[in-house]
Amino acid sequence: MKLSKLLALAAATLGLAAFTAAAQQQNYAKLEPQQPTDGSGKIEVIEFFWYGCPHCYALEPNVSAWLKNAPKDVVFKRVPATTGGWEELARVYYTLEAMNLLDQYHQKVFDAVHKDHVNLGNKKIREDWLAKNGVDPIKYAETEKSFTVATKLQRSKQLTYAYKVDSVPRVFVNGKYYTGAELAGSQANIFPVVDQLIAMARRETKTSSAGAAPVAQR
Repeated sequence: MKLSKLLALAAATLGLAAFTAAAQQQNYAKLEPQQPTDGSGKIEVIEFFWYGCPHCYALEPNVSAWLKNAPKDVVFKRVPATTGGWEELARVYYTLEAMNLLDQYHQKVFDAVHKDHVNLGNKKIREDWLAKNGVDPIKYAETEKSFTVATKLQRSKQLTYAYKVDSVPRVFVNGKYYTGAELAGSQANIFPVVDQLIAMARRETKTSSAGAAPVAQR
């Protein structure tokens, strides 16, 4: 093959590679600066959400389906974002968690807000809803004021700020990459992109481990 044809082929190959990389780049973004993970050694996936967000509500079945087959080297965390006026429903999340009722009531809260149009941000309405759904409003109120809930809510505020969350749902991988419907192209594409980002994080972790200096033996 002539040199001119080889150069043309090489240019075309490089162009295709660049195009492919650009196309992949469009479905996620990098967080700057990267945020530290919890140090568990697993790949950390964080979903920032708000109970009042219809897109978060629509995504919840996808989240549940993905969690059933989540990789063993991945730890998944939900963080109720506190942007704007979202703090009250974030407090609901952490109060139910502190009462060990989150697994039972997480979907019920979503359904109440979006399916039944219950304003759970209103204290009186919330108390009535809790009572009707088998939760003691007095115990709930006591837990809501606890140090545990206050601490977790403060941590949520810090994470919302550090991760620069201005819209939800948004899913972060290892404090470095993130995606959402606007990046992935649709709600249905979010977790396929998350899987892609997990694979990237996994490769980076292996590369980092392989490049680490060996520990001297005594």
